[in-house]
Amino acid sequence: MTDPASSLADVKSRIARAAAIARRTASEVTLIAVSKTHPAQAIAPLIEAGQRVFGENRVQEAQDKWPALRELHEGIELHLIGQLQSNKADDAVALFDCIHSLDRSSLVSALARAMDKTGRRVPCFIQVNIGAEDQKGGCAIAALPALLAEARTADLPVIGLMCVPPLEIEPAPFFALLDKLAGDHGLAGRSMGMSGDFETAVMLGATHVRVGSALFGARG
Repeated sequence: MTDPASSLADVKSRIARAAAIARRTASEVTLIAVSKTHPAQAIAPLIEAGQRVFGENRVQEAQDKWPALRELHEGIELHLIGQLQSNKADDAVALFDCIHSLDRSSLVSALARAMDKTGRRVPCFIQVNIGAEDQKGGCAIAALPALLAEARTADLPVIGLMCVPPLEIEPAPFFALLDKLAGDHGLAGRSMGMSGDFETAVMLGATHVRVGSALFGARG
């Protein structure tokens, strides 16, 4: 097994190199360590190596792991990067510091109610189905303006767009399209890029990269 501190240093140096090529700075890119399916004992060494921003796919799994980890370690920032069911909106708003998967009108309503109830305004990314894939979550590109307008009317703090490009196709055109869409709509955030393509994403404007296996190793 690779030492977590070495893996973290390697990923950070790759982000810095990619940023430099694009005449950006590494500080413009938030590294989200994707800890989904990994137990607390696998996550703790990465926290001890200095990582503080983590991503989870499921509300229930995060509820099981993170309260105890947060008691032991200060400054943890938790991002929900997986699909969110409307009936889990209250739990998500209570637990997460950022939600990357806002993708439909019913979820706008559920999140607005949850945020109004708790007084927490949790930053959100709208997930765009950038490759128009039937099996993937995310709103259609054509539906983005209406969904964004609805979210803003509901006082949701939408800070950017998120995408997962199609597998086994060169991701650069999809990242470039998300970058353009975010710019066209006045949004600063671009949540794009994973272990296999985060350097390309950084060169094309990513502000948040979601990296799992490059930090934790391949899941069994």
